[in-house]
Amino acid sequence: MLPLTGKRVIEFCEVAAGPFCGMLLADMGAEVIKVERAQGDAMRMWPPINDGYSENFASINRGKKSVVLDLKSDDGIAAAKALILSADVVIENFRPGVMERNGIDFTTMNPLKPALIYCSISAFGQSGPRSREGGFDLTMQAMAGVMSVTGEPGGAPVKCGVPLCDFVSGLYGSYAAAAGLLEVAQTGQGKHIDVAMLGATLAIAALQTSEYFGTGKDPRKLGSAHPRNAPYQAFEASDGYFGMAAGNNKLWKSVCDVVGMPELFEQDRFINPSMRAANQTELLELLTEVFVTKPAAHWLDAFAKAGVPSSPINTYSQALNDPQVHHMGWVQDMTLPGGRETQTFGSPLRFNDVQTPITTPPPVLGEHTNQLLSELGLAPDTDESAA
Repeated sequence: MLPLTGKRVIEFCEVAAGPFCGMLLADMGAEVIKVERAQGDAMRMWPPINDGYSENFASINRGKKSVVLDLKSDDGIAAAKALILSADVVIENFRPGVMERNGIDFTTMNPLKPALIYCSISAFGQSGPRSREGGFDLTMQAMAGVMSVTGEPGGAPVKCGVPLCDFVSGLYGSYAAAAGLLEVAQTGQGKHIDVAMLGATLAIAALQTSEYFGTGKDPRKLGSAHPRNAPYQAFEASDGYFGMAAGNNKLWKSVCDVVGMPELFEQDRFINPSMRAANQTELLELLTEVFVTKPAAHWLDAFAKAGVPSSPINTYSQALNDPQVHHMGWVQDMTLPGGRETQTFGSPLRFNDVQTPITTPPPVLGEHTNQLLSELGLAPDTDESAA
């Protein structure tokens, strides 16, 4: 029994932020019904495609059912309304105004079902001067300041390699929806949740925004280094790079001992984290002179023995095959529609030391249309025009 078992979620979403939100709720046990247009979610066409099925799509749509509806037809809208009224939660990630034009927005549906939790994910939010503008992860990283602090000093703007704006917005949406369900259980009253990708991205930049509020100065890009602590970055060894973070004076002393320079610990310029950060260019030069004399594995072993957090700079194949990942059971087998066996990264959460299982694979487009509409006493919507 998972926490959201028995709850029904209707997802009107495409690509990443909304579908990720829906999948997180499915991982928690909710029945998630994905409403798609006749052509399907655009991510269904993203490579890698194996045996006709996108592994990208599968990675954020497991555990869902798929219903195809034409939201430009009266029958399609009637079916959408019936599905919404059968649900506890609605998730949508269209531009503001789209659901209202279709007559299935929160304002319309809330009087019909006061307990409904309705989560809208958009680029800039449901109101304001930018609310009708669209956005993708790249433009959100640029708009929210992420690209201004990512990359090497003096280098061109660089986006984070992981689409963090999309996924953190989905994460905010899922936990807000779960909190909303708790309030419904207590009061019987639903809520409209407004998740703006811009706001979610700024919210997780708490250290950067507080630096600006506290100093009046913009944070700057430092590569892998830290603005308030050192040594705390990627370092070059004789055969590549490794990461090491000495986040306090005790760890810094251990670093000095490992590199054979105990005298650095007593120097005023390196006496505390703030001073080391202020002088980290000099510190990097001193440490690099030593690190480049031996391979990364040597330093990782030495720092592990000294209790200093350090890590190889892993590729994803290396990270996914780490023994800790295997122990936690995060990588799980999954069968794609058509029978192809693959793997996916499941929920990172464990309840009572039990890994959250993947119970159902991602759906075929429209796989559950007939079943679910029949349950609602509706004839399947057979119009194949785009939603």
